[in-house]
Amino acid sequence: MLARVKSILRQNSFRIYTRPYQLNIVGLRSRFTKSNSFDDEIHVFYKTDNNHWNYHLFPATTDPGTFWLQNPSAPQGTAILAMGQYVDAYGISRHRGKYYALCQIHKPVAVIRDYDRNAVLDFFNGKMQWGMLGMNIHRARPSGTTKVIDEFSAGCQVFANAEDFDRFMHLCEIHRNLYGNLFTYTLVDFRAMRRLVRKRIAVGTGLITLGMLGYSYYNSIHQNQKV
Repeated sequence: MLARVKSILRQNSFRIYTRPYQLNIVGLRSRFTKSNSFDDEIHVFYKTDNNHWNYHLFPATTDPGTFWLQNPSAPQGTAILAMGQYVDAYGISRHRGKYYALCQIHKPVAVIRDYDRNAVLDFFNGKMQWGMLGMNIHRARPSGTTKVIDEFSAGCQVFANAEDFDRFMHLCEIHRNLYGNLFTYTLVDFRAMRRLVRKRIAVGTGLITLGMLGYSYYNSIHQNQKV
């Protein structure tokens, strides 16, 4: 699985950090558009002192819950973090002043505003916005595993399991002690990637069709000249 994740990052020209204990934090957004489920993943990997990769996979959500889709806090609609690599955008800080998490405190990120107030995630019809929008990486409940997103995410990246989150924050503290309070978060959206592939296929098919029509036209003229 790690090889696949690194391959996806390379294909998209995203950075991969290789210094010991410098974290690569990658969210993989699933293909499902139904909201309120922890059906995504956060992958964390880093090299150790002996140049080996350590790798962790955590169940999470990269999407807002149904509550916030239907009751957005902004008039433009609920924020859905857009696919991309947000270099040095994050740092350890208090999430809503309550507990330490990885928070968007350094640089802007891009979101898509889901404005139609239903329970279906709209990734391609909303308005894109950049800004300091509080798209943090935090946990759901303070203990155990949370099954339903509900109000735990208004667009943040949220761990389903509290113990997983504690392990993640321990790794973040090691990273901060070595490299400072700057963290990069990369979000890979399989829905967006699939849509792009389909678009390329459609364009390619159209070009092939035009080429075949051109060849047929040329061939018919060539045959008529021979007659």
